[in-house]
Amino acid sequence: MKKTSLSFLIPVFFALACGHKAHEHEGHDEATAPDATEATGNQLLYEKVMKVHDEVMPKLNDIYTLKEALKDKIANTPSMAEAKKKEIEQTIVQLDSASENMMVWMRAFNAPPDSLGEEKAREYLEGQMEKVQKVKTDILESIEKAKAQ
Repeated sequence: MKKTSLSFLIPVFFALACGHKAHEHEGHDEATAPDATEATGNQLLYEKVMKVHDEVMPKLNDIYTLKEALKDKIANTPSMAEAKKKEIEQTIVQLDSASENMMVWMRAFNAPPDSLGEEKAREYLEGQMEKVQKVKTDILESIEKAKAQ
């Protein structure tokens, strides 16, 4: 029962955490670009950053599911070779790291305020695009590695 409750709560937590941030971003979108035809280059860059985030955020559920399956595989295979066990444990660490990197990025990311200025805002958003792309790569690679186990 405890495991079932946890498996239900983890995706809910991720959805709530992401939903809260998405709501914050929605308000910022409305404040900076009331008319889509007037969107600035920075607004479009912001939207691209958020698109990458929105694309990979649901994959955190996959990470959780894969991680639990790998843990079960280790627990239910007492005759597993030590080298294989270590390989699976390393994959679990990689899954955890990818998930945590998304959480860290989300906590640190803030839409740049209008007072920052166009150039500084663009630089910030370009840096955030690099970071979220790295998070995406880490998530996708860890999922692929876990599926191959």
